Amino acid sequence: MISAFANTWKVPELRDRILFTLAMIIIVRLGVHVTLPGVDATIIDAWLEKAKQNADANQAGGLQAILGIFSGGALQQAGVFALGIMPYISASIMMQLMTAVVPKISRLSREDGGRQKITQWTRYLTIAIALVQGIFVTKSLINPESIPYMQGIGEVMAEQGRRLVMDPSMLWQIITVLTLVSATLLLMWIGDQMTERGIGNGTSIIITVNIIAALPGAMFQTWQFFVTGENVNPMRVLLLVAMVAMLLVVIAGTIAITQAQRRIAIQYAKRVVGRKQFGGQTQYLPLKVNYAGVMPIIFATAVLSLPTIILSQVFQKSPGIQRFAQEFPGSVWYYVVAGVLIFFFSYFWVATMFQPSQISEDLKRNGGYIPGVRPGKPTSEFLDFTMTRLTFAGAIFLTIIFILPLVVGAIAGLDPGSMVLQFFGGTSLLIMVGVVLDVMRQVETHLLQRHYDGFLRKGKLKGRYDRMAQSGNSASSTVLVYLWAFIGLLLVIGAIAYFARG
Repeated sequence: MISAFANTWKVPELRDRILFTLAMIIIVRLGVHVTLPGVDATIIDAWLEKAKQNADANQAGGLQAILGIFSGGALQQAGVFALGIMPYISASIMMQLMTAVVPKISRLSREDGGRQKITQWTRYLTIAIALVQGIFVTKSLINPESIPYMQGIGEVMAEQGRRLVMDPSMLWQIITVLTLVSATLLLMWIGDQMTERGIGNGTSIIITVNIIAALPGAMFQTWQFFVTGENVNPMRVLLLVAMVAMLLVVIAGTIAITQAQRRIAIQYAKRVVGRKQFGGQTQYLPLKVNYAGVMPIIFATAVLSLPTIILSQVFQKSPGIQRFAQEFPGSVWYYVVAGVLIFFFSYFWVATMFQPSQISEDLKRNGGYIPGVRPGKPTSEFLDFTMTRLTFAGAIFLTIIFILPLVVGAIAGLDPGSMVLQFFGGTSLLIMVGVVLDVMRQVETHLLQRHYDGFLRKGKLKGRYDRMAQSGNSASSTVLVYLWAFIGLLLVIGAIAYFARG
């Protein structure tokens, strides 16, 4: 594996793609720390500094955790990337569901140029979703005391004697909404450029980088809680060692289940065309155990969190509803209901995305059949029955991953919303594992094409190589030089501004 990393720099195209991806990642992270115009950055700094004293003060479960993942902390810092890539993710999910449910869109997706038209519709839908979310974020910044993910900022404003938004006029609201929407479109464009000219899926890499950005803070909290914090004893240190070992086991198990698949043998009949013989060989149809991926967890968390957020915003003067909105996320009933919803959305996603009848027709048209199963409807029923059993196993895996942070938190004595626990399961772990595997598959493909050893000397990483092929050429050396020079200039300006303030 070490030689594979060394060989990546021996392939010019692969080296250019990696450098381009790293440059885009730096630009994304710089945008997170650029505060929206008209927002008092000193209030944000004072609130973040105060939040460090209470490590879990700025952590919230449910939808707020997902929003924090997709924005990379820009939402809490009122940055220009506050909406993150979430509007584009929401639009993509909606278009995927509509493609599976609406026959007209489904036929369009199979026509020449149909996918490009659906992609264009997805971008228009992204703008609409970003406008709505931008308006909500702008309105909430005017009264940040009621924002769940900015708890305690009201006390900071009272101490400073200033408001978070210095002049909340209509002009400021319009400028802020346009800034948020433009930043989301910029992130969408960066993601597309990373997909075409970089390594891996650009959108997924942006999300993963935002998750990893919380890793230093999580490590600091872990060290403070188990080693240098209050009531530290030798048992806590041993518990930390056990948690690290458990983390490695969880990551290994997640990788195994993510790559696990049921391979169904497909036999093709022999055909003679002229002097050539086609067919007669056996191929395999891979069915993934975790076919739905991380989508059921995202859907279940959003469904459970949206009502509590809406109720807490509408009934701000009701103590009972406010107490329910604070205590329900993280409670036992929350995880019970979430587990049921994860099972439901797992089957729902497979029912909308996996089409056994279409696969059966394609096999019959191409002369393929499953040994022991008649073509046509019996093949469709066999695939549906097999996928149903696999979905049950995948749903159990997703449920275990979802409740694992709660179990680890109960054993270690950590708050359920702690930043440390998000790396032991849930949405963050699944996204990180999936994206890292995709990037490794692409790097391995480039290495094997040029007769270098991949990450594994025997065999290759399992995956769907068809959906990871880049459609564009890698960035030229001249573009990379200018890009990195621009990034260096931004870093120098940022360093000068930081020391000037200090």
